[in-house]
Amino acid sequence: MKMTLDDLVTSVATELMGVTISNLEAASRDLLHRLVDYFEVDLSFLRRNDHELGATVLVAEWPPREDIPDPDPLGVIYFAGADPTFAALENLKSVMTQRPSNDEKYQDRVRQGSGIQEVSLATVPLMTNDTTTGTLGFIKYGDREWLHDEINALQAVAALLAQLQARVAAEERLHYLAYHDELTTLATRRGLTDHLAKRLKPGAPGPVAVIFIDVDRLKALNSFLGHAAGDQYLHTLAHRLREAMPNDQLLARLGGDEFVSVILGPADEERARECAERLRIAANQPVQVGGEEITRGVSVGVALGVPGAADVSELMNQADQAMLQAKGNGGNAVCFFTAEMRRQNEIRTDIELHLVTAVRNDSLVLFFQPQVALESGTIDGVEALVRWPHPNLGLLPPSAFIDVIETTNLAGELGRWVIESGCRQLKAWHDRFPKDEPLTMSVNVSPAELLTTDFVATVRRTLVETGLDGQYLTLEITEKALVRDTEQALLTLRGLKEIGVKVAIDDFGTGYSSFAQLRALPVDELKIDRTFVSELGHNSNDLAIVRSIIGLADAFDLEIVAEGVETEVAAATLIALGCRRAQGFLFGAPRSAADLTTILDQRSASRSARAGRPSRPALIRIPTIR
Repeated sequence: MKMTLDDLVTSVATELMGVTISNLEAASRDLLHRLVDYFEVDLSFLRRNDHELGATVLVAEWPPREDIPDPDPLGVIYFAGADPTFAALENLKSVMTQRPSNDEKYQDRVRQGSGIQEVSLATVPLMTNDTTTGTLGFIKYGDREWLHDEINALQAVAALLAQLQARVAAEERLHYLAYHDELTTLATRRGLTDHLAKRLKPGAPGPVAVIFIDVDRLKALNSFLGHAAGDQYLHTLAHRLREAMPNDQLLARLGGDEFVSVILGPADEERARECAERLRIAANQPVQVGGEEITRGVSVGVALGVPGAADVSELMNQADQAMLQAKGNGGNAVCFFTAEMRRQNEIRTDIELHLVTAVRNDSLVLFFQPQVALESGTIDGVEALVRWPHPNLGLLPPSAFIDVIETTNLAGELGRWVIESGCRQLKAWHDRFPKDEPLTMSVNVSPAELLTTDFVATVRRTLVETGLDGQYLTLEITEKALVRDTEQALLTLRGLKEIGVKVAIDDFGTGYSSFAQLRALPVDELKIDRTFVSELGHNSNDLAIVRSIIGLADAFDLEIVAEGVETEVAAATLIALGCRRAQGFLFGAPRSAADLTTILDQRSASRSARAGRPSRPALIRIPTIR
């Protein structure tokens, strides 16, 4: 028994609910097949209106035609110049029917496309917000009259198809945005990773070359001309990069100022370098933005991966590392990922895997580097330096893992541990040598620690718990921390002064400190960076810089400590310039607490043996400066 028209519409609605962009064409053919059988017509078609193109485009038909002419006269029909029947589809608002005697031009077009002599036509518009988005049509060879109830059913089916069309269009838009950058129309990260995943499958041709491009100093451009100008620059740059490479070579924008190109086909180092240089040169060309001529360099990193051996994440990371190396070398250059970078990457990965556990399981240790009074050579303080007995890499200094600490948000946790452990050890030394002049201790503080609102309270609690007098603790901060958030830094420094803790500016002379800052900031000490100390006695420029720093410290009544003293000439020069305290390998490398305790025991015993005798000579002999 043939189903009713209402049942037909209901079943069509149910079927269309599960249709997506991936099965739209097949589902459309199946639906047309059903409708052809139900209405006992000879064929049916579904067309889409492309209003930007100004044409009606064939989506599906049933039954499929054989021996379709090329070009297909029924495939894409432009409204301009079309016969009245097809021209009417552009803005069709109601059902249109044609019978053999109605439109001779329409009958001629049908004969050209199908070879059929005369047909009857019923066309139903697909409407979305009063816009005709397509048409559903039925053809009967010869003559056919359409009944009122049939027309109503066809309109209901057309409404369902219009809803499906809108939903699929939205899916297509989302799919496009997922795979294409909206600003530049280049591929997105998702499009790039999908492409690389196919290229890196086992058995695919290789090597596969990935070129990572990062614009140098784009932030300055955004700050000076605004983000709209920055977007205009990136849009033009993307066009330049696309012009500099073959059309079928993938170019993607990862976001911000980062672009990635994947060379088509196998690429050795020579071909990859040639392509990378071509892209770099293209990016160097001036761009007109807001009446300004903008020129920017790019840092380019290149990595080669073998299909089946490299994965997408690994290859992208290698190209990124090579780019960072190029940027670190000054920028506007091409750098390849090397075996040494691979080794460093493996070390970093190992560190990242074990560091969190090491910090939280109390597996780190403190070493202490002596600070000496230069004129006497006696130890009067220490600097606490964290070390990590790594299970695979041995004893690691902070430089090996400080970057990982900062990127994993462990800086605060590690900093608290260093201050607490250092204060406990310093108090233990004070208790062990009650008759000796108490040692002081310096501890480095990261910018992240310094700028936390509870830092002063944490230090105060540590002093109370360990019983250490705050005057023996010096916290070293960098000039970078001062300029990151001057207001919060000032609040923290004042709070530290209130609890008796001293503050030193570490690596002074390498950053941003000014006379105005030194006058305003409550600091007690300047540490001369080792880069100015190591060549003292041999470099007149370093001599002038150190003399200026010491003079500045004297003018502001600040203590001075020189770092990195490794020669007696440097030590003698510092004494002659008025520097009273220093640290460096000349006086002792960083040592464990146990080793330094042994040295302090010897110092204390020696001092007791000399009690009542004339002053002893310096433990560290320094040549006299004439």
